[in-house]
Amino acid sequence: MSEIKVNFTGQEKPEQKETSPLPFGKIFADHMLVADYAQGQWNKGEIVPFRDFSISPANAALHYGQSIFEGIKAYKDQQGNPLIFRPDMNYTRFLLSAERMAMPPIPEDLFIGGMKSLVSLDRDWIPDQDGASLYIRPFMFATDRTLGVKASETYKFAIITSPTGPYFNKPIRLFVQDKYVRAFPGGTGFAKSAGNYGGSLFPTSEVKKQGYDQILWTDGLEHKYLQECGTMNLFVLIGHKAITPPLDQGTILAGVTRDSVIHLLRDHGMEVEERPLSIQEVLDARKKGELREVFGTGTAATIAYVEELSYNRENIRFDVSSWTIAPTLLKNLEDIHTGKTEDSRGWNLHI
Repeated sequence: MSEIKVNFTGQEKPEQKETSPLPFGKIFADHMLVADYAQGQWNKGEIVPFRDFSISPANAALHYGQSIFEGIKAYKDQQGNPLIFRPDMNYTRFLLSAERMAMPPIPEDLFIGGMKSLVSLDRDWIPDQDGASLYIRPFMFATDRTLGVKASETYKFAIITSPTGPYFNKPIRLFVQDKYVRAFPGGTGFAKSAGNYGGSLFPTSEVKKQGYDQILWTDGLEHKYLQECGTMNLFVLIGHKAITPPLDQGTILAGVTRDSVIHLLRDHGMEVEERPLSIQEVLDARKKGELREVFGTGTAATIAYVEELSYNRENIRFDVSSWTIAPTLLKNLEDIHTGKTEDSRGWNLHI
């Protein structure tokens, strides 16, 4: 693919990018990348000023839900140069989501190469604030202008960016959901499909009315095994082991931060088990005094401390100020993100 064309805004950076604290996903950088798929191939793509799309009322994505996305972050190293954290994993997951949703694969030089060009162009939008980053949102949706339940023949791919602070700025309270279902084996739970999130909004709004921040989903068959939260994978520290639900059922996302944390935990000498974890096992570990820490991992959240876990009117509360593992992992990640420590695994893409 030839070099991506750039159409500059010619505008100065707005003062709102310096807002502190930065909200999540409400401020957007000057440019975006767009590319279109038709007649079996992608065009070259173009970086253009951030703007609205114009779509038909018969747009296939609006009616049949062919829409996928990713979440990635860019940081500044100690010399002020952009670093994008593990975009190769997001690219792989984007391809899996596209395949599951009957959508065409994106060429790597459009996804990764386009992202590099976009972040390089808008590098001044990467915040200097501690804990802040440039959130990168690649997404794709169907663009056929016809009704009828079938895969679209045309699509639009785009990448937008947003300077953002932490998704959660305090420890969170989780409600263990045993009524509604997020995903079943054989479904789309492993895909980053918009419909997965749309289906979670009503149950999440109900628990938020009760003062909780997120749902911790259980399996759809027995409501017995813990899966993931709406925005995060789950880690539970019991004794000297870290346990996280497995990916082999196809019901949870293969989180980039999840994978990174597994590596870091093992670096610290902790045994990690990727296996089914029941809520009863967590309750039993609490009674035995073996339940140490519970936290979520995700690109938006990085690492979110769980200060309360509620299940069947039983509340488990944690003194997060006494934790040692989750804070250490968070610092490890932040130091790698910003180049303060050696990136021995080559996770950062340097711009």
